[in-house]
Amino acid sequence: MRCLLVDDEPRALNVLQAHAGMLPMLSICGTCGSAMEAFDVLQREALRGEPVQLMFLDITMPRLTGLDFLRSLERPPLTILTTAYQEYALQGYELDVVDYLMKPISFDRFFRAVQKAARRLNLPEIISARGAKSSEVSQMQSDERFLYFRVERKMVKVFLREICVVESLKDYVQIIVQTPHGGLQKLITKQSMNALELMLPAEEFVRVHRSYIVAVKKISSYTASTLDICGMTLPIGRNFKGNFRENVQE
Repeated sequence: MRCLLVDDEPRALNVLQAHAGMLPMLSICGTCGSAMEAFDVLQREALRGEPVQLMFLDITMPRLTGLDFLRSLERPPLTILTTAYQEYALQGYELDVVDYLMKPISFDRFFRAVQKAARRLNLPEIISARGAKSSEVSQMQSDERFLYFRVERKMVKVFLREICVVESLKDYVQIIVQTPHGGLQKLITKQSMNALELMLPAEEFVRVHRSYIVAVKKISSYTASTLDICGMTLPIGRNFKGNFRENVQE
């Protein structure tokens, strides 16, 4: 299914991208921060002969709300609404939306909403064998999960398996990834450490310092106060030592 993600909050978009990246049946054809951007993408894809089939649409956006945008479309794609406010549910269903997801959105809830959309599109292979899809998702969880980050003027796909270290740079973060050839690449994006910590799987990434998040499997050695990872030596903050020990020794 060709899907479009629409949300004015970068953190919320990243969560949707991560969930969608775990489902091989979903192909992201665009990510938008406003309804007007979404309108442009819908038109562009329709003109290319590859219309958007499923839209994840935030309700509370500036200038034009998701509900008003949906009402304005003559032939909207199947739509799943996302919001932090439950009071919009009735209006959403009056617009014949597929589902209504409350933030924060868990992967299981996201997956069930996609199943509903698949039924609407008569795609039984997506919904008929949840066990088969679950195993496929399990494989994706270990190898193919990714997030998109805005780096300069581009949205850059970063596979979770490649991330070594996330470093805080005030209002930005530096994501240090390991390339297929073993080298290191540094990507700088406007994001907070707290938001990024919530996006990364807690069982695979651990906050070791107010300025650092690291990939547990990539740690080569550690002492009581430092750790070695991908050729770097990083400090372990006093307030993070207990959490670090719990994650590394599991």
